[in-house]
Formats: sequence, C-alpha cells, structure tokens
Amino acid sequence: MRGKTPVIAMVAAGVLGAAAGGWPVLTAGRGGGSGPSMRTQLATVLGDQRWATPKPGSWTMPQPSADGLPPVITDIDTQDRVVFLTIDDGYTYDSEFVNLVRKEKVPIMTFLTSTYIKGQGQYFWAMRNAGSAMENHTVSHPNMATLGPEAQKKEICDSSDAIAKQYGRRPEIFRPPFGSYNKTTLQVARECGIKSVLIWSAEFYNGTSGPGVGYNGFARRDGAKGFKPGDIILMHYRKGLAGELQMILGWIRQAGFRPAAVQNYLPRSLGGNAPDKPGPA
Repeated sequence: MRGKTPVIAMVAAGVLGAAAGGWPVLTAGRGGGSGPSMRTQLATVLGDQRWATPKPGSWTMPQPSADGLPPVITDIDTQDRVVFLTIDDGYTYDSEFVNLVRKEKVPIMTFLTSTYIKGQGQYFWAMRNAGSAMENHTVSHPNMATLGPEAQKKEICDSSDAIAKQYGRRPEIFRPPFGSYNKTTLQVARECGIKSVLIWSAEFYNGTSGPGVGYNGFARRDGAKGFKPGDIILMHYRKGLAGELQMILGWIRQAGFRPAAVQNYLPRSLGGNAPDKPGPA
C-alpha cells in the first residue's frame, strides 16, 4: 500500500473484517500513551453515521426505466441546496481523509474498483465505517462500451461479489469507468443485481488538472459555472485528498450549499434508502 494508514483505521478495519470473514484482526503496536484508550478510539471509528433525509416534496424521485433496465442518473431534481460527493477508484489514498470525513460528518459514496481491495481493503473498511456506501466501479476499470457482453458481465458481477464478500453488502449502484456504457452494459448490470447507474454532473479534478480548469479545477458537464442543487460531483481517491476535501467543502459552504447523501434521494427500487412511495408531507 502507498501512504500510511492511521492505526485506528487499520485496527477498526481488521476487527470488522474478521467479523465478516475477511481481513484478520490487527493489534495495536507496543508502547504506552496518554491519549484515549483503544476501546474509546475504536468506538469512535466504528460509530455508524446517519445522514439527514430530504423533506417530502423537496425533490423529484428518480424513476425506473420503462424498459426495466437500470436508469442512468446524472443529477437529482431537488429544491434543496445540496450536492452529492462521490469518489471513484481506490488505487491510492490519503491517510488523513477518513478522519476528516468522520470529523466533518461528510456523506460520501465510494465507487470502488474492486481490484484495489487486495492492497487497500482495510482502508475501505474504515471508509465504510465512516459512513461511505461501497458501490460498484468494475474490477479493473476498462472502457465498458468497448467490451463484449461476457467481459462486461464479468467486470460488474465479479466486482459486486468481491465487495459483498469484504464489506457485507452487495452493491446496487454502478458507475461505469469514464462514464462509458452502452445498452449491453445496462443489461448485464441488471443481471448482476444493479438497480441504477449513477454518472455525474460535475467533476472536481482533485490532485490533477482538468481540461480548461487547471490543477484542482472544477468543471460542470453542462459548461455552466458553480454548483446547482442536486449536483453529483465526481472526485478520485488520490494522495492529498484530505486537503482537497477541505477545499471543496469550503467552496460548497461559501456558495450556500451542503453535502448530502445521494442514497437518501434514491428510492429503494434504484438502490437507495428512500421509500419507493414517499408519505405525505
């Protein structure tokens, strides 16, 4: 693994991994200390997050596709001044990021490329227990539209199998690498248990340069500027992510928005947490 994972996150990951039949228990290193007890630290790390749900009538719930295939969602139609932070891949990470997500209580949705579980599985245990859902981003990050049906199915189904085995829940939301997909992708995704495909409306090029926006730039897919209610924002797991999260949180708050949990704006039939038929306001 690159970087240095915090001891607390590593221990928590090991404990929960063992409970799920995955990663072995890790023990704290030797030596004393005057800080909080390990029990107290673990209680903090393992605390379950509950994100705010939208008020009835404040958003238009995405609907299933008429053809029965997973619908492709690029943003959420909402009156709330909220945006949704989603982070892809997992090939490298910032060791301070998990602590910051927990401290700031930031809802995150992770689209995990499952090949990285082998090297960084414990890091993503810590992310899961900081409140991030673990969803499907294929096994090896190919351009899906260039693959045949069997290869596409293997990428999606095998990734869901690996994530379910390690993190205790089978993904129901899929994000195709590069945003590239075709009808075959949607067909095999359904066969693999995927209920919706989540793309993005804007990208924060954290830790890299974006076309026309420079290093750590922000760009909307529609070419407009700033945030819009219901934006789904793409980021990537890269070194320096903690500082970059602080950066975009500052922009979001300065613009009068807040991060929200996208799964709370999706119905259960599409892989979210919201009832398929909301109650009265």
